[in-house]
Amino acid sequence: MANPAPVTLEQLFRFYRGLPHQASAIQILEQDLAVNGYAAAMRRDRAWFNIWSQDGKQADLAAALKLIKDFEGCHLDAYPDPLSGGDPWTIGYGTTRYQDGRRVSPGDKINAIEADLLLRREVDRIAEKLRATVPYWVQMADHQKCALISFAYNLGSGFYGTTGFETISRELREKDWAAVPDALLLYRNPGSNVEAGLKRRRIAEGDIWGRAKQVASPVSALFTPESPFTFKITPHITYGEFALGQKARRFNHQHQCDTATKLAQFLEKVRTQFGGKPITITSGYRPAAINRQVGGASSSEHLYNAIGVGAVDFNIIGADINAVQAWCDKNWPYSLGYGAPKGFVHLGIRQGSPRVRWDY
Repeated sequence: MANPAPVTLEQLFRFYRGLPHQASAIQILEQDLAVNGYAAAMRRDRAWFNIWSQDGKQADLAAALKLIKDFEGCHLDAYPDPLSGGDPWTIGYGTTRYQDGRRVSPGDKINAIEADLLLRREVDRIAEKLRATVPYWVQMADHQKCALISFAYNLGSGFYGTTGFETISRELREKDWAAVPDALLLYRNPGSNVEAGLKRRRIAEGDIWGRAKQVASPVSALFTPESPFTFKITPHITYGEFALGQKARRFNHQHQCDTATKLAQFLEKVRTQFGGKPITITSGYRPAAINRQVGGASSSEHLYNAIGVGAVDFNIIGADINAVQAWCDKNWPYSLGYGAPKGFVHLGIRQGSPRVRWDY
């Protein structure tokens, strides 16, 4: 069935590449406009649009634009890279080069319209690059393309097949699309001052990638050890956060998932109490080998080694850690470690579910 949905002039300008078939389509459109008027001529079931889109379906990249805008923010004055404190200088929605190839320099200024135009042109350029380099691109749904475009906007459009991107490249090459959200989460600069923000972005990209599966019921399906890291245990807490995004920290037993769910449900209450500010989990499940590597106690609750046993260390971005700890101390009925002086609160459950308190 032909699609009668209208095409906007903005979409035409955005997708125009000066290709011969597009030039032919525009000539037919001009005739259609003259004879039938704007409302009729700008429909997708017109002859001109069939020619215009003969190179393939025009992807809807709105989700990529929104995600990039949400995480990059708009800066009309040039600002330094947050990781290096200098180059590359950035402007608008994360733009580092202008259309003519010039680098953004200290002191540069643009307006909001210019920022939006730079973003849209860069997103289109990235989409073309990924189409040429990423296997099965044409088979992907728009929401999957948008997830990869955001990833590439942040880390570079030439990521596929290059050193450091072996995992995501393998999943795309082997068409293991169910594994892509977990692979995305690996690329967050662990240990850096930007890790927390990058982790939130990778999770958001994973959510968009798996949108088709998650729309119907994002948190009602059974949480199992095999669930993807993007699985939402509760509305704001994912499996990947409990595992710190590491495959080695995946749960092995259903009872571990059940305990994590109980902890996540309380974290949601803490989140609500402190104005809905994001929670950062600094330690969740630690298998025995990892627990030894980090110097954890042999009987650590983080081992999740029995039914009803588990723990999570966390803080809340923008909240007073001492106030968070005090509220948890009052409302959490099981074990709690006073880690506020070290920047976290420990919530745990041990066998028998006793109320326990201790200092680090």
